[in-house]
Amino acid sequence: MRREDAVTAPHVAVVILAWNGRDDTLACLESLEAIEWDELTTIVVDNGSSDGLSEVVRDRFPYVHLISSERNLGFAGGNNLGLRAAYEAGADYLLVLNNDTEIDPAAIRELVTVAETRPDAGVLCPLIYYMDPPDVIWFAGARFDPRKGHNGRHTGYGERDAGQYEGVRETGRATGAAMLVPRRTIDEVGFLDERLFLHVEDVEWSLRIRAAGYRVLLVPSARVWHRVSVAAGGEHSPTIAYYATRNTLCVSARHAPMKGLARLRRDLMIWLVALVHVRRAPHPLRNLRSVMEGWRDYRAGRLGERGTGEVPAPELQPALVPQGSADPA
Repeated sequence: MRREDAVTAPHVAVVILAWNGRDDTLACLESLEAIEWDELTTIVVDNGSSDGLSEVVRDRFPYVHLISSERNLGFAGGNNLGLRAAYEAGADYLLVLNNDTEIDPAAIRELVTVAETRPDAGVLCPLIYYMDPPDVIWFAGARFDPRKGHNGRHTGYGERDAGQYEGVRETGRATGAAMLVPRRTIDEVGFLDERLFLHVEDVEWSLRIRAAGYRVLLVPSARVWHRVSVAAGGEHSPTIAYYATRNTLCVSARHAPMKGLARLRRDLMIWLVALVHVRRAPHPLRNLRSVMEGWRDYRAGRLGERGTGEVPAPELQPALVPQGSADPA
């Protein structure tokens, strides 16, 4: 970017949430140093880490705005700490970026360029690859219909990139691994729902954003590489099995209320899909117990962090919105 253009460039704030992922976080921050955008603020939220993350970030990246939480607030709560700080700092765009990702130098420029010409864009996602092999796609969009509760894998999942996803396109939902959110989206729909704690919160946010009349866009010219669920133990970990089961049931019930046999059929389908994933896990019995626990907590109306029962509510409630903004419908 030319220096004379930087004065009027939108302010982008990158929010990186980290929990005991020091090396991954440092690699992510190193990739951000090559970003082609001058009006950039980087915020790292240390989500109760015990590996010396804050000290290393403070020493090696003194320009980073570091926020430390005494305990793990989950993906939603931890990211909201950073998102609120970015919002209060006046950022025009807020980029949620997993700490186990590395970003292409042109990614922010590509995302913001599209966002500036699309006032209907409520959230924009890059094309996301696996870190290894780096040409294999992890995310090129995704669907989610709360009436069904399941829409299969991400678009492009496991495909080698041969240019098959060129051009900006609408998709059903964003992914929390990397998503750019305009300030106006926060004004209208608020932040992530902290009652979910971990997993499916990006789906719920996407549904709220779409309900407000905005679109979820994929921008394939923006690229990110992802190590995939490292903090939670991998894509088929018992932790993911629990939260995916419980939160998918809860989010579906909130955004597509059903009664009687229709709700029972949907709930059973979500449960059966969870059991299919159990078969792919390194420790199927542990995952099966997690799925059953997630099912029981959903039926009991227990949300929040697993095992705490901190939020005894049968359905999700609207997330908090910034002061002065209207409540989401």
